[in-house]
Amino acid sequence: MKLIYKKLIDFGVNPIVAEYLSVGIMIIFIVILCLLANFITKKIVIRFITHIVNNNKYTWDNILLEKKVFHKLSHIVPAIIIYHFAEAFTYQDLIEKGAITYIIIVVISLLGSLLNAFHEIYLTYEISKVQPIKGYIQVAKIIVYVLGIILIIANLIGKNPLIILSGLGALSAVLLLVFKDSLLGLVAGIQLTSNDMVRVGDWIEMPKYGADGDVIDLSLNTVKVQNFDKTITTIPSYALISDSFKNWRGMQVTGGRRIKRSLFIDTTSIAFCSREQIEKLRNIHYLTDYIDTRQREITEYNIKHRIDTSNQVNGRALTNVGLFRTYISNYLRNHPGIHKEMTTMVRQLAPNEYGLPIEIYAFSNDINWAVYESIQSDIFDHLFAIASEFDLRLFQNPTGNDFKAMSSLHLNNHEGESN
Repeated sequence: MKLIYKKLIDFGVNPIVAEYLSVGIMIIFIVILCLLANFITKKIVIRFITHIVNNNKYTWDNILLEKKVFHKLSHIVPAIIIYHFAEAFTYQDLIEKGAITYIIIVVISLLGSLLNAFHEIYLTYEISKVQPIKGYIQVAKIIVYVLGIILIIANLIGKNPLIILSGLGALSAVLLLVFKDSLLGLVAGIQLTSNDMVRVGDWIEMPKYGADGDVIDLSLNTVKVQNFDKTITTIPSYALISDSFKNWRGMQVTGGRRIKRSLFIDTTSIAFCSREQIEKLRNIHYLTDYIDTRQREITEYNIKHRIDTSNQVNGRALTNVGLFRTYISNYLRNHPGIHKEMTTMVRQLAPNEYGLPIEIYAFSNDINWAVYESIQSDIFDHLFAIASEFDLRLFQNPTGNDFKAMSSLHLNNHEGESN
């Protein structure tokens, strides 16, 4: 700028005017130089980098381009130019501090974009489904922003950043209070990840927070669950450590979803099978071989022990509920919707006020909710319809129709007695 001032004086310009004019010319020169540098960086360098990125076989550099990492890097060049020419002005110190502050802000923004890009690149790998790192990325961002703020403050007040860092020790209690959720979330995130307790895509249930659906996001402070009614429930990360929740991943991995439901048999309908009833039930495909085998065993046993079979109480005999249970077991083993490699069982539970529970315990071979419900309904539709073939009655509490029928029967009997 002194050179410009000297030239203006040589041209006979008034010294006061020459001083202001030289400052103006210098500012215009710096602005033009910054615009030129920015133009070269964006129109030539960035385009060249974009061409290289778009014409190679790698995908990670495309993500860097999408996150505008190279574009943000270009903003540093004008700031460096301004810093270099700051000594030409009266307020050199103020201009230098402003330029350095801008450079620090650009670097912070650049590091944030790099972390975002790194996370996007990580998500392209299969391991990201097992080991999410979004929480760690957020912690890294917090550290970058805190350090950036400290550097900016240190630059503006002209102090060593280490002095500010040492002063933060006295504010540790305040910092712990301010970042309480983040610290708890960090600890929870480490435990959730290291113990593989939950992943994005897992179906979890947490009634305390009204969550019943798929995990769609794991962050530093929260876990987002999209419920099956399409609502979103946000759960604090540390709640998954401190409280209990159910993860259905095991069911999804094994490929079988449990069916566990009971039929209640009216105990007054349970009886020994007569010969006629056995012959009728022998025609049922799933019972033919079983009845033939059991009848042979029973006959041999009764003959061997010289049991009087004129009374069914003596010896061994088939019961309608036993045959019904066997039929259900064979029916499930041949049902196309039941998983053949997993536990299939039909058992009696302890009788209660509703009758004798016959529990079906099996697994469907399709974990899709709609298909699973269809398979379960198909099985019980069939069992409800066929129970009468075994002369069994299924229990249900009396309904209005039952009371109406009883009232009509009582009225008819009363009229008959009157006649």
